[in-house]
Amino acid sequence: MFAPYALSLDVNFWELVKSSDPVTLAVMGILGLASLLSWTIILGKLFSFSRARSSNRKFLRAFRKAPRLDAVAAASEQYRDAPLVGVFDFGYSEAARQMAAGKITNQVALERTLQLGVSEEITRLERNMNWLATCAAVCPFIGLFGTVLGIIDAFQQLGLSGSTSMRAVGPGIARALVATAMGLAAAIPAAIFYNYFGSAIREIAARMEDFCLEFLNLTERNNE
Repeated sequence: MFAPYALSLDVNFWELVKSSDPVTLAVMGILGLASLLSWTIILGKLFSFSRARSSNRKFLRAFRKAPRLDAVAAASEQYRDAPLVGVFDFGYSEAARQMAAGKITNQVALERTLQLGVSEEITRLERNMNWLATCAAVCPFIGLFGTVLGIIDAFQQLGLSGSTSMRAVGPGIARALVATAMGLAAAIPAAIFYNYFGSAIREIAARMEDFCLEFLNLTERNNE
């Protein structure tokens, strides 16, 4: 019978990192920076989206209670974090120009201006989303690149040492696999929150489209 073979590696994560070759360390550094930047964007967007939703609700309540556009314009200063306020500003500026002549005369121009406001707010909400998409797509491959180089180095060291024991190559492979783990650690949160924020942006965009209809209804009432 063959005696069971046990391989025990008592090496912590930081020891693996410190003992890695320069190329693998560079890969880990890139992945660490990518992860840090991704989490900075994620936390910032979580905070800004939370404020945007809260301000949207408050502004919409004020808008629906207001009898005229000028009253809404005065109240909107309290809710500058609301994307709906950005859309309102576009529409109100066009409505004010037309009403300077007495009444709304070009409804199509007003609708186009509101759509420009929606587009502007969506662009603002999507800022830095491309970084999360890039990180989610590229980081696993960067980690795999570091792992491949690390494994090549580990087997080169095995050949130079002339040993066939897994104890000789095990730490080197473990160091190499850290790069893959870091690549996945950077990519998975980026992918999750990219999809989450994409859904949130679509939801807010739908609210802005609905708001455009409410804005047009109010201008028609004010135009009578």
